[in-house]
Amino acid sequence: MDTTKLEEFAAQIAQERVGAALSLLTHLGDQLGIWRAMAGAGPLTSADLAERTGLAERYLREWLAGQAVAGHVEYAGGRYTLPPEHAAVLADDDSPVAQAGAVQANAAMWLAADAIAEAFRTGEGFGWHRHDVRLFEGTARFFGPLYRQSLTQQWLPALDGVTARLESGARVLDVGCGHGSSTVLMAQAYPNSRFEGLDSHAGSITQAAQAAVKAGVEDRVRFTVGEAGQGRTGPWDLVCFFDALHDMGDPVGAAARARGQLAADGTLLVVEPYAADRFEDRIGDPVSMVYYAASTLCCVPNSLAQDTGTALGAQAGESRILRVLRDAGFTRARLALATDYNLVFEARG
Repeated sequence: MDTTKLEEFAAQIAQERVGAALSLLTHLGDQLGIWRAMAGAGPLTSADLAERTGLAERYLREWLAGQAVAGHVEYAGGRYTLPPEHAAVLADDDSPVAQAGAVQANAAMWLAADAIAEAFRTGEGFGWHRHDVRLFEGTARFFGPLYRQSLTQQWLPALDGVTARLESGARVLDVGCGHGSSTVLMAQAYPNSRFEGLDSHAGSITQAAQAAVKAGVEDRVRFTVGEAGQGRTGPWDLVCFFDALHDMGDPVGAAARARGQLAADGTLLVVEPYAADRFEDRIGDPVSMVYYAASTLCCVPNSLAQDTGTALGAQAGESRILRVLRDAGFTRARLALATDYNLVFEARG
């Protein structure tokens, strides 16, 4: 027994346990509107915060003390302050560093833990629709800042000739659109084009339609409940899978159906979580740790709940995704862009 190794690992698990416990308190702050109530409010006592939120002072007093101990809020003279830098992380979903949505999604994963444990025993799947609503909302909130930073500024420009086509007017299908963040962003950026978002989860499609109205793009966006290959028929100039292809039971079949609906010179865009071909090359990487957790708890169970049940996983890597696209019949498929968080693929033909 290497006692040094033992002590280091015990400390690692203890630190992870601390993070898990604090995440629950962080989620409570988000769910109850405490972070938003503190943002920009300056120093507050627990009684002040109770008055602002309508919550019980005694619970808030304990919660605030814990946040001060963790360094999430600042404490002085009996008052607590949420610094603006921390508010950008916890109280503003439009911030590029927003994290509350990710914590909300984690809460949903905890709620599904017993069901996923049973799936481990039986080998059966656990469909996306069976998760708590916090997963759908949290995922949309988490991806929102990333999509706003990347979709029109990095991902689409990495494709050959696609932005020019979108500017002049194109038909676009967004498969697995969820709450419609990606569809609405494209509609805002390219007013001459027309878009359809497709997702199998009816509740998410309802939210997506509302998002389109809020953004003022409902005249050029349509959302439909359905699986890949359904919805209005093509030809489509661009078909997109944003962090969705690996979740499907039959990713090759989904890509093949998309290929069949593309215009003769149309493009398939696939955005996947960043992954290496060998997981060994990502050992110790925090981004991969998060992606593997989500893949184990959400992505693989969802795929196994569908026909074929390929269970590609969120960490398939470049070679595996390219093989999927080629098996789907695409004659030209390439990695168009790699970032710290995503792999962006282009396929044609």
